[in-house]
Amino acid sequence: MLTVFFVASNHVLSVEPSGPNVILIMADDLGYQDLGCYGHPAIRTPHLDQLAAQGVRMTDFHSGATVCTPSRMALLTGYYPYRLGWRRGVIGHLMEPATGLDPNIQTMGEIFASAGYATGLIGKWHLGDEAPFRPHRQGFGENHYLNKSNNQTKQVWQGDQVVEEPFDNRLLTERWFERAEAFVTRHAEKKFFLYLPLTAPHFPVEPHPGFDGRSAFGAYGDVVEEVDERFGQLMLLLKRLNLSEHTLVWFLSDNGPQPGEAARSHPYRGLKWDALEGGTRVPSIVSWPDRLPSGRTLKTLMAAIDVLPTLVEACHLTLPSPSFPALSSLDGVSQWSVMTGDLSGPLRHELLYWHGQKGLQALRQGRWKLFPKAMDAGLESLSQGAVLFDLEQDPGEEKNLALSHPARVAAMLERYHQYEADLESRAIGLRKLP
Repeated sequence: MLTVFFVASNHVLSVEPSGPNVILIMADDLGYQDLGCYGHPAIRTPHLDQLAAQGVRMTDFHSGATVCTPSRMALLTGYYPYRLGWRRGVIGHLMEPATGLDPNIQTMGEIFASAGYATGLIGKWHLGDEAPFRPHRQGFGENHYLNKSNNQTKQVWQGDQVVEEPFDNRLLTERWFERAEAFVTRHAEKKFFLYLPLTAPHFPVEPHPGFDGRSAFGAYGDVVEEVDERFGQLMLLLKRLNLSEHTLVWFLSDNGPQPGEAARSHPYRGLKWDALEGGTRVPSIVSWPDRLPSGRTLKTLMAAIDVLPTLVEACHLTLPSPSFPALSSLDGVSQWSVMTGDLSGPLRHELLYWHGQKGLQALRQGRWKLFPKAMDAGLESLSQGAVLFDLEQDPGEEKNLALSHPARVAAMLERYHQYEADLESRAIGLRKLP
């Protein structure tokens, strides 16, 4: 077990990380079917397909929420975003001004930094604009980022400084991967954790001049195919530096497709913002050569809140004690044993679903998914009360089975209300500047 020694300021005195390097890449608004290995009929993604061929591809993986800010909260902390003070919207839209993730909450960046890893954030932050909320105060020693989505700002930041204004949206994917390669090269002799939250394919969908017109799926396909090609270049760099066998790579999306864009979530229905499957079920691929099985499809339920505890276990780290008693245990559960092939491990059986404007909206138990209030979910054509779906038989969430399964509905409603009560009793607020 890894031993780490701290001083009061949380600086590491003596440490020797024993786990792998980690590269965690999160696309923005990439739909479930938008990669070749997930069945897209036209977009070509050979490099991400290769990652799936040499690793684990998940088919029932869910983002932390259906919009940007809470999705990132969930990923980086292992908690449901409601527990951290989020109620609706994103930084810069529907959320109160001058708020952000409380800096006292330990993020993935801080956990890896405390274990002696070089840490970097390159891409989209979206957890708070003001100085106390910026990434270098949340564990990311090196950073180059947008503080919001690419449709909300024209500034590129580094630390507390704006380093470019305005940026060219067409060139952002190139920028992020170039800096990712530089980060990896600089730290090739030391353990590193790189968080690479891309701005693509979030709207406005504007292809790089070198990729414009290359895809058979229009501008959206151009943007996704650029992500794939630049990802392939990053993987080649790992190989040249003899780091491939020592690096865990995880690729996922922050939520489902933006309404009005060409992204696809087939066979699932729903989009970003809503709590139907298409808004939250996303691609998720993990590879660590010789440590994870190759070419495996994992059909068990998993979620972004599970990523942090899974990486902690894979890298032999230790979770810190939470700063708030309300956060005494993570909502996420490590899925590392399941990924390595041990299905006797702690499988996830339940999951909460979140609407981007309305908060908690649905409960999943195994194959079953319950919306307690059809009208709130926009499903009033199916019912005036609760809606129950069997996702194995009805992935498009079209057939309400509530009337034919009253006992199941009653049990799931009771469990849903237990979760509501727990979320209210064990939660903190967003940090708000005076």
